[in-house]
Amino acid sequence: MRAIHVIEHVDDVIKTMEEFHRVVRAGGTVRLETPHYTDFSSFCDPTHKSHLNSFSFRYFGDDDAGFGYYTQAKFREKKVYVKLLALWRYLGFEFLINASPRLRRQWEYYLCYIVRGKVMEFEFEVLK
Repeated sequence: MRAIHVIEHVDDVIKTMEEFHRVVRAGGTVRLETPHYTDFSSFCDPTHKSHLNSFSFRYFGDDDAGFGYYTQAKFREKKVYVKLLALWRYLGFEFLINASPRLRRQWEYYLCYIVRGKVMEFEFEVLK
């Protein structure tokens, strides 16, 4: 299943992910693309209801950060890729940020309002 620039428009992200989980077979793939919350397009579109970061879907995985009670739908994160604005991509920041989840976390904690994100691509495996 592929949902390109959809998840930021829905009223309830958790219910939408649960529906993806319901309709996709076990082991199937869900691909999402959405603006990073630091991108101008995340806030300039009045139809965007959610502003997400690269860790927004962790509640659906093994590392649910202690919030596993939100949903029973489980996904395995296969890929997270953050695209940056062109200047930062040309300077090599996009490569660094995507090199490991630890570097991506440091970027989102400390630098994402300076080195701004553009778009995030997610790929999840459905676990049932």
